[in-house]
Amino acid sequence: MLRDLVAKFVERDLLPLEPAILKREASGGGFRLTEEEEKQLLARCAELGLWGLDVPEEFGGASLPLLSLAAAEEELARACVPFTIPPDSPNLHMMLAVASPMQRAKYLTPYAKGEQRSAMAISEPGAGGDPAGMTTRAVRDGDDWVINGRKIWVSNVPRADFIILMARTGDGKRQEGITAFIVEKGTPGFVIEREIPMIGGRKTYELVFEDCRVPHENVLGELGRGYAPMQLRLNVRRMQMGARCIGMARRALEMMTEHAQNRVTWGVRLADRQAIQWFAAEAVMEMHACRLMVQDLAAKLDAGADVRMEASILKVRATEMAQSVLDNAMQTLGAMGMTKELPLQLMHQQVRLMRVYEGPSEVHRSAIGRRTLGAKV
Repeated sequence: MLRDLVAKFVERDLLPLEPAILKREASGGGFRLTEEEEKQLLARCAELGLWGLDVPEEFGGASLPLLSLAAAEEELARACVPFTIPPDSPNLHMMLAVASPMQRAKYLTPYAKGEQRSAMAISEPGAGGDPAGMTTRAVRDGDDWVINGRKIWVSNVPRADFIILMARTGDGKRQEGITAFIVEKGTPGFVIEREIPMIGGRKTYELVFEDCRVPHENVLGELGRGYAPMQLRLNVRRMQMGARCIGMARRALEMMTEHAQNRVTWGVRLADRQAIQWFAAEAVMEMHACRLMVQDLAAKLDAGADVRMEASILKVRATEMAQSVLDNAMQTLGAMGMTKELPLQLMHQQVRLMRVYEGPSEVHRSAIGRRTLGAKV
């Protein structure tokens, strides 16, 4: 029922906006919704009950399992429109796991209700795919922590009411001594250094922290033990990404199928050519496999299991699957597949970006290999 509801929302409310979004991005206006467009979509979500799907009932949410969220994410990704049903789930689950009573009231409650936005600052100029190598440091000074360092590739910063910042507080190496802090927008010493345009119409930001003071009560979770809840957040995101990749691949296959059934070359429909049939067959098989992986990961996340292996497998397989399906769809459509009038090129770039963030494919492959062979980190 939820999948059907979201599918209708996509068909009636998101897809009609797509031509304007694509035109705006192609003309240099940015890959974005206008304030009025976003306002209307949020109102529509509230009307349909598409709000806080995986948010606990105590915060006014639907308290649905992550399996339901995955179905909704897959449907939403069929439209090349930058819209997410509030709130963004990964930071929600991290805060649900470790937030103090004060933090639940001050930050989690308005965030869960969609009244506030957040960002996550993990990567650094010298520690991207290896977050355990971060050097941003927080030092205790009375009732405060003083933070110094840099973060990069951070999304959603200008609109975020607060960020979750990972910093080193201990002398331990690698994972040990990493602590999460909630840093509010406008905190002195918290500087948005620059905006970094990315492919796929995306933007990230580099942040600087210069003697940035954060009260001790804003330590999120246990001191020096921020790595595990950060991994929970990353794994929820990887599940979400897997579902989105399936949604984009579905859209690409739909477009490819329609074109192949109608396009005739040298007296033969493209749909009757073996090369195109194999494109379609590969897409169907890979999407089916990835959907089963998403369902497996979502169920295990809900059960509180260790899902590092499953999350890595899905992250690699789904992003590479979507990249291949989109590329084959663009090839099938020929010159039309290369135009900025269609969403394929933008989705293709966005999936290419996915193969890097939340852990590059090579890092995940190494992690899978180490766990399989029992090798040392």
